[in-house]
Amino acid sequence: MTTVEIEYCVPCGMLERALNVEASILRQFGDKLERVSLVTGDHGIFVVRVDGEQIFDKDEDGFDVDEIVRRVKPHVGS
Repeated sequence: MTTVEIEYCVPCGMLERALNVEASILRQFGDKLERVSLVTGDHGIFVVRVDGEQIFDKDEDGFDVDEIVRRVKPHVGS
């Protein structure tokens, strides 16, 4: 099964953003995922990885929860 990891910057106050992404992913794919993990970080990080592959980085992509969910979809089994 698929695992999703959301690494977010604690000092920057990105917990709420990470929780929103986590909730959206779980609503869409919850029964098809092994795990969704929140990983604490610093230095402004906000990245999403699926099975170890980075699919989103706030430094490269505009933050859009729906877009992140769309990027997770191809990695999730039917």
